[in-house]
Amino acid sequence: MNAHLAPALDLNEVAPGFSDPTRDSQAVFRRAMDAVARPGTIHDLSFAPEPPHGLGRAAAALALTLFDFETPVWLDPALRTGLATSWLRFHCACPLTEEPEKAAFAIVVDVANCPPLSSFNLGDAKYPDRSTTLIVQVAALVGGPRTVLEGPGIKGRGALAPAGVTTGFWEQMQANHDRFQFGVDLIFAAGDLIAAVPRTTRITVKGD
Repeated sequence: MNAHLAPALDLNEVAPGFSDPTRDSQAVFRRAMDAVARPGTIHDLSFAPEPPHGLGRAAAALALTLFDFETPVWLDPALRTGLATSWLRFHCACPLTEEPEKAAFAIVVDVANCPPLSSFNLGDAKYPDRSTTLIVQVAALVGGPRTVLEGPGIKGRGALAPAGVTTGFWEQMQANHDRFQFGVDLIFAAGDLIAAVPRTTRITVKGD
């Protein structure tokens, strides 16, 4: 772990996590798995605790549920020196990495400057399931370029248009799908809400 990824931990500044860790993490896990199983559907995590500055409620809830001492996490540079880092270290004990290819999870808050999706762990022939899952924070799950989603878990066609997600980013996700069974999985988090687009999903960009 690099020193600038691990600022001194001041417990007085660390916001609380789940009030009932077992029950709350199970509830978040069920909704996250439902989101992945039904790509493009929107799920509400508003019951989760108030997050630290820099993280939305849904992204923080996913971190509390999915991160642990065995899951290296890549953090957006915007989060690396703030309260979110201390909060994650205290509640999740997750190791932090600056190398995307070593990350089990990543939290992205600046989509425009996100490393190429191909730079994250895409899995391998023996362990395709060990690829990186990206939690991508956006302002809203509407307002961006419109996309059509097709594939497993989608009846007919679905749609998703997260704000701030450019056509170029969607094109990266199309290339990510083309690598299947390799590739990353994405969960968009907007405030209290999440929607997933796993690598199995075919994407057609319709534009604004």
